[in-house]
Amino acid sequence: MGHSVSDDFENRGEQCTYQIENGQTKYKVGFPPKRNLFGEFHERFNETFFADDPLRPYKDKPLSSKLLLCLQFFFPILDWGRHYDLKKFKGDLIAGLTIASLCIPQDIGYSKLANLDPEYGLYSSFVPPLIYAIMGSSKDIAIGPVAVVSLLLGTLLQEEIDPTKNKEEYRRLAFTATFFAGITQAALGFLRLGFLIDFLSHAAIVGFMGGAAITIALQQLKGFLGIKKFTKQSDIISVIKSVWNSAEHGWNWQTILIAASFLAFLLAARYLGKKSSKLFWVPAIAPLMSVIISTFFVYITHADEHGVQIVNKIKKGVNPTSANQIYFTGSYALKGLRIGVVAGMIGLTEAIAIGRTFAGMKDYQIDGNKEMVALGTMNIIGSMTSCYVATGSFSRSAVNYMAGCKTTVSNMIMSIVVLLTLLLITPLFKYTPNAILSSIIISAVISLIDYKTAFLIWKVDKFDFIACMGAFFGVVFGSVEIGLLIAVLLSLAKILIQVTRPRTALLGNLPGTNVYRNIEQYPEATKIQGVLVVRVDSAIYFSNSNYVKERILRWMRDEEEKLEAKSQPKLNFVIIEMSPVTDIDTSGIHAFEELLRTLKRRGIQLILANPGPVVIDKLSLADFTEHIGHENIFLTVGEAVKACLVKARIHEEP
Repeated sequence: MGHSVSDDFENRGEQCTYQIENGQTKYKVGFPPKRNLFGEFHERFNETFFADDPLRPYKDKPLSSKLLLCLQFFFPILDWGRHYDLKKFKGDLIAGLTIASLCIPQDIGYSKLANLDPEYGLYSSFVPPLIYAIMGSSKDIAIGPVAVVSLLLGTLLQEEIDPTKNKEEYRRLAFTATFFAGITQAALGFLRLGFLIDFLSHAAIVGFMGGAAITIALQQLKGFLGIKKFTKQSDIISVIKSVWNSAEHGWNWQTILIAASFLAFLLAARYLGKKSSKLFWVPAIAPLMSVIISTFFVYITHADEHGVQIVNKIKKGVNPTSANQIYFTGSYALKGLRIGVVAGMIGLTEAIAIGRTFAGMKDYQIDGNKEMVALGTMNIIGSMTSCYVATGSFSRSAVNYMAGCKTTVSNMIMSIVVLLTLLLITPLFKYTPNAILSSIIISAVISLIDYKTAFLIWKVDKFDFIACMGAFFGVVFGSVEIGLLIAVLLSLAKILIQVTRPRTALLGNLPGTNVYRNIEQYPEATKIQGVLVVRVDSAIYFSNSNYVKERILRWMRDEEEKLEAKSQPKLNFVIIEMSPVTDIDTSGIHAFEELLRTLKRRGIQLILANPGPVVIDKLSLADFTEHIGHENIFLTVGEAVKACLVKARIHEEP
């Protein structure tokens, strides 16, 4: 009736092999079916780049249906637009008007962060949102310029070209950087490389955003205090020196009065909005109300004649073409590429994070790669229509969500309002004081300082907190690009540490059960006499194979010393729990072979428990299963321990 264990292991087509002992079925470790090199590569390639199976809707469909599905993939509006109705439009209309009232003053302020004229901020809230509305898959995200990307662009661009002396060249480089930012984003989406943005850890992003918020707020002291000569450096030391040096004769009390009064008003409006969700519209319209009131106040009092700096002229009209202004060759093209890649990645990270957050709140899915294509396309077209890098804005998206948006039509409504603003009322912003724009930006970026999350990171993971603070202080005391570099390096360092130094644990038996658990987590778990059970909590690769081997040997030596000190019988078996080991490479197999030889010289038998399909397949192909013996590979730790105790009892019998 039965067959041998060796036969079981040689039967590689079965997923689980077994043998019959005393009328009971005893399962043994099985092998996956054999696969050729192409089949294995094809599976890994699909899992890495096409895990969401984007071609699934196209299978077994006629050509016309495939064409329609393809168009719907790139233009989701063709799908949800068929079910659009008046009820949804009502929600989108209210949301669109609300976020438009928020975006107009923000756009004028953010364009100053990017060292561009105010109209370019408005341009960037007209064309890009329209493109995204057609191609985007998030219902809630609101598109436009954001503070962090504006500051990043302004900082990096002015290192190459002076925005005051060479205004036209600076603007051309900004369009060039925007073009390459779009190319970067779209390429990541088309090539399905969106997982690259995940290399920026959440902790590093929290620190980077917090540092950027501090830096942006400090930069607004120029407009807040009415300082005419201000440092171009963004670090806190340079800003404090500049403010201190200008204190004697550079501040304007009228400007400070305007800025402080309206900042208090904006913060109070934000507080009311947080107190009650029904009052979400209060902080949304507060910035526009501040602009209207302060502009009227400056106009009737002629405060501009008493040192209050004003916006002056905002160019009237729609976006002029800028396709002929982009640098496609020469040194500026390379500089634009470098700046665009950085700005594109940061914009992408922020937009995807925002989209996933609100999608989770409304229980729907967004396609990360589709989002990248949409964001990239809108920035490519935007660069040709006098826009700079646009992405998802958290503050506007939150207002959009609270206002009851239903689809991306809310972005279209916002764009139409911005268009009407550009065509009709931009001259009215002439007397808008720079101080009010500084107050609006300061009130907007305060929400980027997420101290609650930083405290939670400190409680949960100290290394994550180091990454968070490293990015934060890098931005505050260095520059935006230094903070970004630190954020990336610390995120990668954490991955490397976890890969090169994986966790291992000693396992013990929970009394009265056949369950084995970490003895540090479960102090009541007991060790088995003569048996050491070790669990490796990671895949075993060239980067950590020697460490894993040495760590197991260290566990063994420590256990032997304890046994010797207590005059207890020596160690006879080392069992490695392999279930967390998802993969192993040739270096890992070589380390196991060295471990096997070392243990044999000490008279200790190596046992494996529950290796996964990939691991057991590779161990078999490398003939390691022959060296260790098929009879020393078990399905569970409990079975392995039971077999070890039986062997030990047999050896003790005369």
